[in-house]
Amino acid sequence: MVKDLFERIKGDKGPLGKWADKAEGYYVFPKLEGPISNRMSFNGKKVITWSINDYLGLANHPEVLKADGESAATDGLAYPMGARMMSGHTKYHEQLEKECAEFVGKEAAYLVNFGYQGMVSAIDALVSKDDIIVYDVDTHACIIDGVRLHAGKRFVYRHNDIESCEKNLQRATKMAEKTGGGILLVSEGVFGMRGEQGRLKEIVALKEKYNFRLLVDDAHGFGTLGEGGRGTGFEQGVQDGIDVYFATFAKSMAGIGAFFAGDKDVVQYLQYNMRSQMFAKSLPMPMVKGALKRLDLIRTQPELKDKLWEVTNALQSGLRDAGFDLGTTQTCITPVYLKGDIPEAMAMVNDLRENHGVFCSIVVYPVIPKGLIILRLIPTARHTMDDVKETIEAFTAIREKLENGTYKKVAESIMAE
Repeated sequence: MVKDLFERIKGDKGPLGKWADKAEGYYVFPKLEGPISNRMSFNGKKVITWSINDYLGLANHPEVLKADGESAATDGLAYPMGARMMSGHTKYHEQLEKECAEFVGKEAAYLVNFGYQGMVSAIDALVSKDDIIVYDVDTHACIIDGVRLHAGKRFVYRHNDIESCEKNLQRATKMAEKTGGGILLVSEGVFGMRGEQGRLKEIVALKEKYNFRLLVDDAHGFGTLGEGGRGTGFEQGVQDGIDVYFATFAKSMAGIGAFFAGDKDVVQYLQYNMRSQMFAKSLPMPMVKGALKRLDLIRTQPELKDKLWEVTNALQSGLRDAGFDLGTTQTCITPVYLKGDIPEAMAMVNDLRENHGVFCSIVVYPVIPKGLIILRLIPTARHTMDDVKETIEAFTAIREKLENGTYKKVAESIMAE
């Protein structure tokens, strides 16, 4: 007997979906309103906003708004129509690719519509069934999904563990010798949850012993790390050792789109073989011209990155001085580790937002192990020292309630309703 496909879905909504009735619209799918800034409106109240990846504060920069608006008025949101290969190609797409490549020190670059979609498709294009993928266990979901498409063998190494990475490169080498394929190693420049930099310098050094190519997802490093915001490869002095460099416009550029950069022949191969771009509409002109303006501001206004790090250092040092565990972050991403279950986390975040006016992302199981809560803060160039001071005071207050069991009692009451 064939089951109804939806029978399982109705009975098992998933580890996060099972909380939908109590969480949706507040803890998940919340609605932040008003201009993107350090303080926005949530649930009818102004809150300090630490959950927007607008690192350099470009989202509502006057020059950015002007460029976006002028292009929308003259080009519209539809132009260019069609996929790049057919009818969606313009000189501005070419110009943005050229400037992105120059900025990150690569020979060529190729624009993609979305970072997630692009990464999945690029991995699929770069490897064949005879090739082997080696990747960090904590890589972003877009990388995991790209790896899942791979018809060949893949090996995963412990997070940022170079010994584990090398052992898996050894396994991959033996396998590739049998299949006649090559090896693609994938890491992130910055791991978005923990805020740690990928150990790119040590990985690149392994090229002296093993024959592999390196793909780096630098979504959070681009604009925030390295000379002039050129990324984690520049921060660690190994940009030349990165064979395929990826960055998204959705973080420091406060826009939509992304790009891959590398040697011209590799980029051209992606251009002609990435299915997500070959069969998708081109990036709209306001996004392209807007990205050109954003990139220009990153190049010409280094004070934006300086301000970002001034806020970051004040926030992280203040939280650590107050006794909070931030793990091993080496970037602007500021994870605050606490202990508790999902209902406790919900009660705590409600208190934080409603009574202290602080809005940050909450991370719980299954993204992280059970019994652990991460309150994830993203500082930006728009934040102030007052924002930092108020947030540290708020975190100190909620930690006391978490530790003395107040939130556990509140959670039990809520769950009993």
